[in-house]
Amino acid sequence: MGKTVEVGRAHFETTTTRFTILDAPGHKSYVPNMISGASQADIGVLVISARKGEFETGYEKGGQTREHVQLAKTLGVSKLIVVVNKMDDFTVGWSKERFDEIESKMVPFLRSSGYNVKKDVQFLPISGLLGNNIKTKIDKNLCGWWNGPFLFSAMDTIEVPIRDPNGPVRMPIIDKFKDMGTVVMGKIESGSICEGDSLLLMPNKVNVKALGVMCDENKVRKAGPGENVRVKLSGVEEEDISAGFVLSCIATPITSVSEFNAQLHILELLDNAIFTAGYKAVLHIHAVVEECEIVDLIEEIDTKKKKASDPKKKKAKRKPLFVKNGAVVVCRIQVNNQISIENFVDFAQLGRFTLRTEGKTIAVGKVVALPPSGHSTFSSSCSSTSSV
Repeated sequence: MGKTVEVGRAHFETTTTRFTILDAPGHKSYVPNMISGASQADIGVLVISARKGEFETGYEKGGQTREHVQLAKTLGVSKLIVVVNKMDDFTVGWSKERFDEIESKMVPFLRSSGYNVKKDVQFLPISGLLGNNIKTKIDKNLCGWWNGPFLFSAMDTIEVPIRDPNGPVRMPIIDKFKDMGTVVMGKIESGSICEGDSLLLMPNKVNVKALGVMCDENKVRKAGPGENVRVKLSGVEEEDISAGFVLSCIATPITSVSEFNAQLHILELLDNAIFTAGYKAVLHIHAVVEECEIVDLIEEIDTKKKKASDPKKKKAKRKPLFVKNGAVVVCRIQVNNQISIENFVDFAQLGRFTLRTEGKTIAVGKVVALPPSGHSTFSSSCSSTSSV
């Protein structure tokens, strides 16, 4: 069986909901593609093999199951369904003991990754090969101990984020192609796009017009937030668009910057590396993939002194020269080319990111300050400190 390399797309409907499937690669060589898929998702379906040895390989330190969970949470996938697949395998035989073993090992890790397991995570057994417990509830004669939902019913009942159809238009572009004109693909994160709308393509500040909107292969007059769409544009050539560009409303366009302040959580640096000014990595933020450099460490946050009951009671350490694994630090990040992003508090999906280097995720973060309106960088008069 071949590996998924690009992010596959498909659509299906239940009696109550229309879904777009984003099939993200599982192989470690294609994690950047997985990031692109996860950044567009409202719900994560983590597929785990129940077959003896396969779960253990993915779950052990350095395995892809661990990295995918951490990335999914960082990228805003707050609801997770963990489907334990291959329950029909002869090494498993729909064993409740094997299912419980996998769940008991996954729960502590999911908690440590930031998931509220009781509220936001569901486990359920399936057989992808035979289609058991996916579209309909599994036969009691096959798996008598399972009293929970089947996959489609679990997906139907999950609450997805509330988005504002009347807010400023924000649609990160994940792909583009020519089809009797210029067509862009992406997910509308805010606002609505109608056929005939005049929009602004950022960060290159090009005025464009929506000639047509396609949703689930069907032409529609209007598409709202949460919809994965294709928009046919006039006013721009396909070769002048890159993944990570953002369709924006003209009245309140998205900010375009070449540097920003961020709060970073350092996960695991490569051997012998220190995280200090001058550190270089690859930034992944919504559909943007851009080389970046840490140009200043502003302050290190002492998370041990921070009480959940009073978020203001956190102790800021003096300006650090470097930080180590596990540190939470406010820093300034500079990118080679202008990118269109938002403060995390304003648009979470456009303000959360990961840093990767040499094929490894080394930090996760959120944007906490942008240069003043109309500026792509902080001027020398701007304060380098920032509220986090």
